[in-house]
Amino acid sequence: MPTVAEQLRQAREQRGWTIEHLADVTKIRTDHIRALEEGNFNIFAAPVYIQGFVRTCATLLKLDVPKLMANLDEELGATKKFREHPRLTGDSRGIVDYIMLQFSKINWRVALPFLIVIIVVGGAIITYRVIKTRQTEDPLKNLGPGIYQPKKSDVIVPPVIAQPPTNTGRAPR
Repeated sequence: MPTVAEQLRQAREQRGWTIEHLADVTKIRTDHIRALEEGNFNIFAAPVYIQGFVRTCATLLKLDVPKLMANLDEELGATKKFREHPRLTGDSRGIVDYIMLQFSKINWRVALPFLIVIIVVGGAIITYRVIKTRQTEDPLKNLGPGIYQPKKSDVIVPPVIAQPPTNTGRAPR
């Protein structure tokens, strides 16, 4: 049974297409097409690229895509590098990553109104308790003694009253 690489190369050659022509039509780089036809999958970073490129080429070359993809999965499973799909993210970094993951699972259209109600009710309870506490406190507890002793500079000066004008002996006009 021919490998996926051989099937792709044979189908391309039967159509009389060059690698450059296939690259122009599929918009896949020529070095990637050469690597696919040689079975050199190590130049690809992840199996998803290999699968996508093979599917695109097989569809264009009118090959049996499901059968070819099954053969490709078998071939990739035999290699150490592509046996398993790589994780999309690195290893878990700790509690912050776990919390962020849990927040991403929340349906915020449902949770946000509940969160707003909880904040408003919590604020009302805290405000009520603060008001009740202040009503029971003695407002004069922090005042000092109530004896007033004026300073020497606080001398009270009586107001000066101006004398009324006197008549100079002239008659009013």
